[in-house]
Amino acid sequence: MSFDIALVRVDNRLVHGQILEAWIPYTEATCIIIADDNLSGDFFRETVIRMALPRDIDLYIHTVAEFAKIYPFQRDKGEKAIVLFCNIQDALRSFNLGFHFESLNIGNVHSENCAVCCSPSVFLSDEDIGQLSTMTRDLGVRIDIRRVPKEKSGDIREIIRKIPS
Repeated sequence: MSFDIALVRVDNRLVHGQILEAWIPYTEATCIIIADDNLSGDFFRETVIRMALPRDIDLYIHTVAEFAKIYPFQRDKGEKAIVLFCNIQDALRSFNLGFHFESLNIGNVHSENCAVCCSPSVFLSDEDIGQLSTMTRDLGVRIDIRRVPKEKSGDIREIIRKIPS
């Protein structure tokens, strides 16, 4: 099966109101793909997520490695999909394993070791900042920091520049 990847997002809450009420209508997605090592194989959590989704939205859950092997990044081919990662590390790992996305939306990240607050829902650790820097600088990925489509996007390069060395 092929997918038209409409959105690649890091959201530690995975499927919730922002996805269901804002991003699915905005992207016109008909399925959600979650790449998460902890969720894959967790029957209870998967069942809870499936119960939250409208019946017309398909759900696929894989480990990060399985996901990167199965789904190449594609535009305009097949079912519209939203790809969700629970953290920045998994998004970067997926990219390094072959899922080469052009843009990454950072929606909700709450680091216990917060080094910088980028928005009301994005608190990045030094490790997160390093991984995002790698993605923008070395891999050419555009980083989009916003919870919902109508929100103004934060510029990760500007945020990184303001961090004291």
